[in-house]
Amino acid sequence: MEKHTESTRQLKVAKEIQKEMAEIIRSKGMAAFGGALVSVSGVKVSPDLSVAKIYVSVFPSDKAEPVMEVLQENNRPLRGELGSKVGKQFRIVPEIVFYLDSSLDYVEHIEELLKK
Repeated sequence: MEKHTESTRQLKVAKEIQKEMAEIIRSKGMAAFGGALVSVSGVKVSPDLSVAKIYVSVFPSDKAEPVMEVLQENNRPLRGELGSKVGKQFRIVPEIVFYLDSSLDYVEHIEELLKK
């Protein structure tokens, strides 16, 4: 039996969404996120291409919660901007859901442990 792996199409769509959403977030500037640096660390797209899970990392990590609130509150306008950038390439613009990528926290935690 074959493992479920992402199709080439899913990977291409995810890569394009990651590139464009990173640009959209960058264009807002750090001030829009309370001075935090926000980067899109990854995107996973559902098999039917209707949902994109967008993983963001936030630095410094103590600003993660307010940043996630800003992203959630602006989900529709952000999706709209994404649509204007990728609408020509995709039949439908996927629903977007933001998730916090905590791998930076993990790295910081390991570094702290190593210092002890």
